[in-house]
Amino acid sequence: MIETDILIIGAGPCGLFTVFEAGLLKLHCHLIDSLPQPGGQLSEIYPKKPIYDIPGFPIVMAGDLVKNLMQQAEPFKPGFTLGERAEKIEKMDDGRWKLTTNKGTEHAAPIIAIAAGLGCFEPRKPEILHLLNFEDKGVDYIIKDPEKYRNMNVVISGGGDSALDWAIFLADVAKSVTLVHRRMHFRGHLDSVHKVNDLAAIGKIKLVLNAEVTELNGADKLESLEITDFKDEHKSIQEVDYFIPLFGLSPKLGPLKHWNLNLHKESIAVDPKDYSTNMPGIYAIGDINDYPGKLRLILCGFHEATLMVQSAYKHINPDKNLVLKYTTVSGVTAF
Repeated sequence: MIETDILIIGAGPCGLFTVFEAGLLKLHCHLIDSLPQPGGQLSEIYPKKPIYDIPGFPIVMAGDLVKNLMQQAEPFKPGFTLGERAEKIEKMDDGRWKLTTNKGTEHAAPIIAIAAGLGCFEPRKPEILHLLNFEDKGVDYIIKDPEKYRNMNVVISGGGDSALDWAIFLADVAKSVTLVHRRMHFRGHLDSVHKVNDLAAIGKIKLVLNAEVTELNGADKLESLEITDFKDEHKSIQEVDYFIPLFGLSPKLGPLKHWNLNLHKESIAVDPKDYSTNMPGIYAIGDINDYPGKLRLILCGFHEATLMVQSAYKHINPDKNLVLKYTTVSGVTAF
């Protein structure tokens, strides 16, 4: 049995940063993830995606952020159980939690921190004629390597942060970038919206608003698509090498649904004071939790991890006083 102070479910950015914050308090962490490597979605789905809202980094690639978080956590010697899914939990006689994975690996800890991101997920696919015929033949739901689109004609569909961020990034990579959105206004960060509008003004991005892609065409691969304008139902044909519909991911909690946690849709309800759940000793941070005012941003997950670890320390050491020490004064002492 693997024993630790904090057992973290999910080795994405929030889980990795928890290792650092816990290490400052001399708490050891072990991480479980169903993926074969740390990093969560950042490593598995879009390692080359640019991220613009990490403090101190005007722009950082998702894969590089993971690399930096691993380097930051390394002094505290975290353990990893990768390629295995957290399956079931039970309370042990000594008050600790016992967690067993789908492969039978057993873990024990007084604290479980669920940082599982969106849980099990798959891309949301729009209802477009012939869409499925061109999967891996010009239709991509996830961008792993932007170099694939160099000097290509690309059409992106969507109105959220992913669609905006990739349109901005690919404007300097692709031959042409067209961004199609079914509404007149985007729902992403205002700064990204301004950047897209600025790039459209100088002709680096073609904006098609109040419209949607309705049909794909081609022989062995995607060659063109049809765009329908909502105002007058006008249909136009545009030649394209790649069509990238970015409508988010459909989250599923998986086995976590059966852990008697208070749930809100596909999220875990927590106390925003310390992100504790209704089960003492179990916390949830990052995209998987829900509370009034919740924002699903990596930087908010980092904040949640910091407060969660403070609460976890008091749970483990109820008779000890915890004094906040700034790292600029105390430094970072490895285990």
